[in-house]
Amino acid sequence: MMLDMKRTFDEVVESHSDTARAQQILANPFYQALSSSFAGTQEYMAMEKLSQLRAQADRDGTWDLIIVDTPPSRSALDFLDAPERLSSFLDGKFIRILSAPARGAGKGIGRLVGAGVGLFAGVLNKVLGAQLLSDLGTFVAAVDTMFGGFRQRAVETYALLAAEGTAFVVVAAPERDALREASYFVDRLAADQMPLAGLVVNRMQNANADGLSADQARAAAERIEDEDAMVASLLTMHAMRLDEAARQRRLVARFSGAHPNVLLRGVPALAQDVHDLDGLREIGDLLGQPT
Repeated sequence: MMLDMKRTFDEVVESHSDTARAQQILANPFYQALSSSFAGTQEYMAMEKLSQLRAQADRDGTWDLIIVDTPPSRSALDFLDAPERLSSFLDGKFIRILSAPARGAGKGIGRLVGAGVGLFAGVLNKVLGAQLLSDLGTFVAAVDTMFGGFRQRAVETYALLAAEGTAFVVVAAPERDALREASYFVDRLAADQMPLAGLVVNRMQNANADGLSADQARAAAERIEDEDAMVASLLTMHAMRLDEAARQRRLVARFSGAHPNVLLRGVPALAQDVHDLDGLREIGDLLGQPT
């Protein structure tokens, strides 16, 4: 399934609030912006959706395996960092100030907060505008009781990522930049003590020399270029494929040298695009072959 960020956020609100409070939150302009476009919301909602799917699998036996497909590795780190960023946001001074009146309602602290935050609120009014600040304050007050649940589920899901039965598979093309990104992500997983299953190098050039090396093919192409241009072109193409395959093998060997304990599997470039179950089965068969 494709992650629907806003729908997932709405589901969280509806499942952890009574009907009146949920309607108040869903109608709030700040919530509508937060749930659809704020930086970091997508990564946290991915955590929430993973938590929902895991709970459903445990309850109903719906799935044997849940696969989370993330963007390239630097963006995948945003997914790993989402719980910590959420906790920092919820514990931040700005949120505490906005939620303090709700938390202190009916208590002596309400007057203290009102007196102490007056100047700060005036500055925010000028910077954000009175209406935006009002929407933000209303939103924070409405979801104040949900903050603990947000944090708890994020922490629990993060712990699930490091638990037995979870495994990370890093996928990279056999290119310098892609393998550098893969190396960065592998190091980060090791630092966070996350379980790494291995690296899949996708679309490897699988050129077989068949007794004709790249140098021999180029030399033959030069000799017959004037006599048979088509055969000469095929020989040149053969040489180029062999050169590319050798270049890719060197890059992969460099990665393996830096990460000798990382299991590695290569998948050759296929003649056709992979867009159906038959293509996925072919990829699966290739992954299962011994290296």
